[in-house]
Amino acid sequence: MAIVNPVSGEKEEEFSEHTPDEVKALVELAQEGFLALRSLPLDERARLMHQAADVMEGDSESLSVALVREMGKPLSQAVAEVAKCVRNMRFYAENAAGFLADEPLEDPRAVNATEAWARYEPLGIVLAVMPWNFPLWQVMRFAAPALMAGNAGVLKHASNVPYSADYLGSLFSRAGFPAGSFVNLRIPASSVAELVDDPRIRAVTLTGSEPAGRAVAERAGRQIKKVVLELGGSDAFIVMPSADIAESASVGVKARMINNGQSCIAAKRFIVHEDIYDEWLGAFVTEMEKLVVGDPMKEGVDVGPLATRGGQREISELVEDAKAHGARVLLGGTLPDGPGFFYPPTIIDGIKPSMRLMMEEAFGPIASVYKVANTHEAIHVANQTTFGLSSALWSTDSSEHDLFMRELQAGAVFINGMTISFPELPFGGIKDSGHGRELGMHGIREFTNIKTIWKG
Repeated sequence: MAIVNPVSGEKEEEFSEHTPDEVKALVELAQEGFLALRSLPLDERARLMHQAADVMEGDSESLSVALVREMGKPLSQAVAEVAKCVRNMRFYAENAAGFLADEPLEDPRAVNATEAWARYEPLGIVLAVMPWNFPLWQVMRFAAPALMAGNAGVLKHASNVPYSADYLGSLFSRAGFPAGSFVNLRIPASSVAELVDDPRIRAVTLTGSEPAGRAVAERAGRQIKKVVLELGGSDAFIVMPSADIAESASVGVKARMINNGQSCIAAKRFIVHEDIYDEWLGAFVTEMEKLVVGDPMKEGVDVGPLATRGGQREISELVEDAKAHGARVLLGGTLPDGPGFFYPPTIIDGIKPSMRLMMEEAFGPIASVYKVANTHEAIHVANQTTFGLSSALWSTDSSEHDLFMRELQAGAVFINGMTISFPELPFGGIKDSGHGRELGMHGIREFTNIKTIWKG
């Protein structure tokens, strides 16, 4: 496991994998951590979670630089990621008691009881298999609610962000949580299946690719273990004639290029009504041309490199395939010379079914643009992929709002804005984008035993 700086393409630091004996000891420690954590009252967990937020906030400067070094996001976005994690921890510290409060049956006589209620109790150790694109946030949106619910966490992070993984593995113990409440395992992907089989692991959450999600879900299913999956996305960004052209184009660029285009909830397919197509596309290209590509540590840089050489190669192959089948490249579209894993912001239209770009997730700075004649066609194009994570609609027509909210096959619909994950709202997808929810009240309850209590 190593840090390969995506700006230079050079390996900078290696981390040794844990041995089988070390893994065994860490899982046992996590079991002990769970038994200790579940016995703590919620107000004590909340106090510890606030302390963890304080620790991370104090580490923000060095931690943000480490994110840039590991996966290449612009420094300002790394700072924002750390701040979002801190906010998430504080949100659950302040709201978990309400989310997990007992729910009494209003009329217990209806079930021949003197009292009856639902209680939310922790499950045990939850295994988290996490990706590299938001090395802290992807983990924290699971970890904060899981620990507040009384579960312990075992992290298997992506192999190219080992510093972030180690940091998270020590954060909660530094804040005073019981030893083992959250541990990091430096193990290869090939070891995950055996870990899922461990009877002390009671549930699994995975954020990552569709193949990885299928493999983990299948393995967990054999053991009858709860799984939450947040997989890929090919989100639609729909622009109708009543939309604000300038604002939707500007937000569209941000929605596509955040994190160097490497986000599951990035707007990837721009579906634009023919009445405004040329005007909107012109504005979109103009806004995209303003982006500065370069060293993500430098002030004013909007887009850094892709995180890995493999990711750079995959994006280039998608673009070359589209070009070979007749797509029109309006901006970018050429693999640059030089060191690092850079690829320029790219806009393509004329997408056809013969092109891989129509159905595959483009995990990098490529925007695909589609011209549609009406709302029916817009909905068809939006729903034609196997993914269903999120979506955005730009329109001031309330009847269109109602139509798209109802018909879009996605876990979320954002109207006149871009998709963002908030601690206050449930987050997740349908179809090949996964199942289950993170964040909000729904997220903290995913890894609980909803126990019915009946008293005669």
